[in-house]
Amino acid sequence: MARGNSGARRGQGVPNLLIVLALVAALAGLVIYAATSSNTTTSAPATPATSPAKPPLGPLGDLARRTPGDPLAVGRADAPVTMVIFSDYRCPFCAKFSRDTEPTLRAKYVDTGKLRMEWRDFPIFGDQSVQAASAARAAGRQGKFWEFNRALYAAAPDKGHPDLPPDRLLAFAREAGVPDLERFQQDTKSPALLQEVQNDLNEGSSLGVTSTPAFSVNGHPMLGAQPVELFEQRIEQSLAGLS
Repeated sequence: MARGNSGARRGQGVPNLLIVLALVAALAGLVIYAATSSNTTTSAPATPATSPAKPPLGPLGDLARRTPGDPLAVGRADAPVTMVIFSDYRCPFCAKFSRDTEPTLRAKYVDTGKLRMEWRDFPIFGDQSVQAASAARAAGRQGKFWEFNRALYAAAPDKGHPDLPPDRLLAFAREAGVPDLERFQQDTKSPALLQEVQNDLNEGSSLGVTSTPAFSVNGHPMLGAQPVELFEQRIEQSLAGLS
């Protein structure tokens, strides 16, 4: 009797084993089908984990406004070469350009009628950058934009971002020779001037400007406080019609 029971149990084990093997085979088939289907089915592209890098600043086109009497420009309105400057008053490299490079370019090209420089505000270092930009424009309403600009940059540190509270901006206006300081303080808060600053910032951002200083010399981009020789080379190429 014992042997009969053992044989029965062995007889039951065979079907159970076949069932298990069938289930394994079916599962494997599903896996293969799923893999095959994923290779043949069109699906939406996956969202990248990170945004693609913004391309480097390319040819900018003619950005010059050439507005006669523009207080934020210097040089003949019909000069053959224009340099559009995107800058921030709290940027140490912008100050370096103002102190070390701009005077040479003015003497060699602006004063001889070959170059026109046009300013664009690109305030990226906080509210004080915006307020300084508005203050410079307020000085410009009284014919002292570039004097204010130079006074501020002359006092800027070689590294880091200067602190530019309202009382210091007023001191720069006084140093620049702004005649009506009360009007200057009122104009600094002008919504119209703040909007002009914002318009410049929007323009630069739409062009791909992300840092300061940034320049467009007859539409050719130059980034950073480059040596004066590189600016001279680009200007000379533009004058020779090579751009």
